Amino acid sequence: MWKFPRTRYADCNGSEASEETEIAVNIGGVKYILYGDVLNRYPETRLAELVNRATDSTREDLSALCDDYDDLKREFYFDRDPAAFKCILELYYYQRKIHIKRGICLIHFKREMDFWGIDVKHLDELCKSNLNEAETMLVQIAETVKVLLNAQKEDVTVTRGQRFQASLRNLIGKPESSLAARVIGIVSVAFILLSTVVMCVSTMPELQVQDAEGNLVEHPILDSIETTCISWFTVKYILRFVASSNKLRFMSSFMNIIDFLTIMPFYLMLILDTAMLEHGNVQQAARVLRVTRIALRVMRIARVFKLAHHSSGLRTLAIALKSSMKELSLLFLYMSVGIFLFSALGYIIEESHPESMFTSIPQSFWWAVSSMSTVGYGDMYPKTILGRCITVVSVVCGILTIMLPLQLIIKAFGEISKNQHELETIAKREIKITKLRTKYEAQGWTNLKDATSK
Repeated sequence: MWKFPRTRYADCNGSEASEETEIAVNIGGVKYILYGDVLNRYPETRLAELVNRATDSTREDLSALCDDYDDLKREFYFDRDPAAFKCILELYYYQRKIHIKRGICLIHFKREMDFWGIDVKHLDELCKSNLNEAETMLVQIAETVKVLLNAQKEDVTVTRGQRFQASLRNLIGKPESSLAARVIGIVSVAFILLSTVVMCVSTMPELQVQDAEGNLVEHPILDSIETTCISWFTVKYILRFVASSNKLRFMSSFMNIIDFLTIMPFYLMLILDTAMLEHGNVQQAARVLRVTRIALRVMRIARVFKLAHHSSGLRTLAIALKSSMKELSLLFLYMSVGIFLFSALGYIIEESHPESMFTSIPQSFWWAVSSMSTVGYGDMYPKTILGRCITVVSVVCGILTIMLPLQLIIKAFGEISKNQHELETIAKREIKITKLRTKYEAQGWTNLKDATSK
């Protein structure tokens, strides 16, 4: 039995009767003796209401505030967590912020605080921050479970067309659903990598050939490989569009827009080539094809983003960068201030030198960027001793400017990667428990416990 010392303060909020009241509470098998003058320091809580109604209320009224009440022992029973209650008592007796002890679940402690009528503002700041993170993660788990359940509901088909869409969707978008889907996923990644390699190799002069006008163009073999890759991307895009249950959402998705833009210039070039040759305007066709070929090469670079369909690491990186926009903005701000400051100093110091490369402040921006990023191309450098000292200072400031926000971004990436893995694991377990609960509902809770423990 725990009996706390009875300390009194002149600014007690309780009445004279409640100050003399002494109540016994049993919290999960642990008995406490509490005093009215202490509990009434926070009159809006359940314990304060309990001590104020202990003397002039009926058993029915008191039972509404607790789980059970013993008339003989005059003891209130609560089926609550005694470890959490001991932390909460610190608020009454020591009038300080509540600190959650190690080993207590944060969400569970929040429920205990809600039961006893304790506001979150009484929590320690660090514990409050940890609680907010836990609640945010709980919301994310609920959203992940909802998405997975919705995906499973889409598989519940009625018509033959819906059944075909579900099978096609699993075959193309869910490699874990079957062996054929896994093979298609591997082939898709292979085509993406092959297309990227061909794009790089095709720029080598040794592997290019001359056309009728003497211009270097891609080798026919590489051109054929590129056509094959485009054909695969096109077929897969059409099949994914057919399998989609919401065509508008499919077309507005960012990754699907990227997929469309990577294949569109190829067919645009074919259409323009055919149209120009039919009208006999060869020179105009050559100019249009040259511009279209440049656009095609630019869009081919975007095919690397296709790997995000098959790589959870790239998706995690995108989420980490999105969540670190504040740190990235600070990095851009610090770099901008440093570039302007050091380029102005460099111009002022180097302006009087007869062989100065710093002809203006805007032109000095390039030197400041290469110095602060520690690249130092060497195409522009100071000639005076003071200018070289400024260069050393700019390099050191650039290292510090990049290093400080970068640590926060790396930490955010690690936390998000860990949270994503935990979210997927917990969400799958919640779905499994939901299925088992539905399956064993008619057989009783005991069977459900046996099933989930396996």
